[in-house]
Amino acid sequence: MKHTQTRAQRTRQVQSLAILAMFTAIIFLLTFTPLGLIDLPVIKATVLHVPVIIGSILLGPKKGAFLGGMFGLASLLKNTLVPGLSSFVFTPLIPAPGLDRGSPWALFICFVPRILVGVTPWLVYALFRRLPGRRGAGVQAGTMALAGVVGAFTNTALVMGSICVLFTEAYAAAQGIPAEAVTGFAMGIVAANGIPEAAVAAVVTPAVCVPLVKALKLERRVLPAAGQPV
Repeated sequence: MKHTQTRAQRTRQVQSLAILAMFTAIIFLLTFTPLGLIDLPVIKATVLHVPVIIGSILLGPKKGAFLGGMFGLASLLKNTLVPGLSSFVFTPLIPAPGLDRGSPWALFICFVPRILVGVTPWLVYALFRRLPGRRGAGVQAGTMALAGVVGAFTNTALVMGSICVLFTEAYAAAQGIPAEAVTGFAMGIVAANGIPEAAVAAVVTPAVCVPLVKALKLERRVLPAAGQPV
């Protein structure tokens, strides 16, 4: 029995690492193709949050945070190699307007919100699935969709909020607007980018997660028992 349990644990670990590697590859593939980062005049809209959200639900918050870190790294590389108008807020290698150097705070914006994208969807999914009530497929899919929306807005809201706090003057100069208008401008971007990104996450997350949970028998790992480490 002990040997069987050990073998099963090893199989689960290999399976988990394979899924993690697959989603990491997808993140970098999307980064360097037109499908991943959509270049807009003001900021780069993204669908890179989707594999992070899916990985968070399937693999748990630790591996989700790792995927979020890969999302941040991919964004750092893209904004450094193919800079846009606002790339200075995502990479310290691009000078901010009016300066001859970048800011290390760009690393905070590039990584911290994206790491949290790998945590908040799992928290939402685990919380709602632990509530008493029915456990039908519709409820599961709806909960995954909600987790996707929360993950998407975690990225957009935290990125734009951090820009407002850390790069008010530089961002205003880059956009050609008064510094006092930055907050309203950022809220407009949250609405313009955040809603479509959340809609994509709400559709794709359950469409991918539901069949994978069943096919790979991940339900117990998606929702570990109370007190069990993730």
